[in-house]
Amino acid sequence: MTSGIRPTGDFCWINMITPQPDAARAFFAALLGWTYADMPGMGHVIRCEGHDLGGLFDQQHPNTPPGTRAYIGVMLKVDDADTTCERIRALGGTHKPPFHIGDRGRMAVCFDPTGGEFDLWQPGTGTGFTVDSGKHGAPSWFEALTTDVARAKTFYEKLFGWTSDTMQMPGFSYTSFKLGETWVAGMMAITPEMGAMHSHWGVYFTSRDVDASAQLAERLGATLCVPPRDIPGVGRFCGVISPQGVSFYLMTYAMR
Repeated sequence: MTSGIRPTGDFCWINMITPQPDAARAFFAALLGWTYADMPGMGHVIRCEGHDLGGLFDQQHPNTPPGTRAYIGVMLKVDDADTTCERIRALGGTHKPPFHIGDRGRMAVCFDPTGGEFDLWQPGTGTGFTVDSGKHGAPSWFEALTTDVARAKTFYEKLFGWTSDTMQMPGFSYTSFKLGETWVAGMMAITPEMGAMHSHWGVYFTSRDVDASAQLAERLGATLCVPPRDIPGVGRFCGVISPQGVSFYLMTYAMR
């Protein structure tokens, strides 16, 4: 598990876009213990164990681009957003123009060559999250589902300096990425059984007891898209769609 300021090339923040933000805050507070701080005119900061970990924003807010879906976006730490954007283009990805968030930092919305969206964060006063990933409600794993594993794997390895290991699972292959000696992310192919789906990043949050959390999520009006199941040697997880339509995963780790 990870705690403290994340290094360059690691995930450092999440941003949730959701309809009915008041109801969404109540749902995640009950399920994951999140608390919030107001960002006047923008949205709310998400907090876990007193640590800022992301932002929660209204899908219908005037600043939200039309057509934006309900989702959790991921942000990765870089030393220079503009230079990284140049590398993204050279590696076959695309990006929107980088911009400043006051004195907190500089960011850019980016897309890998298969269309998977991620954001860059060049810290100013905002260093990103520091929460212990082993705490209940904290982001603890990031997973890309993609239409082209080989192309996406090469892109992220070259962009962030990740190394990878691919293992064969029953019916599919799973690629895990390391930054230095720390495992930071996974990747797998979108299969026909998953239905029509675009390349995207998903977020896992730590749960003390995934079965109890899954039951609570359903009582709170969520849908389980993946019922609780074991990953040998890793832990037990489930997939959830919040009552507001935001997809995410919960994981109780075998070793914490």
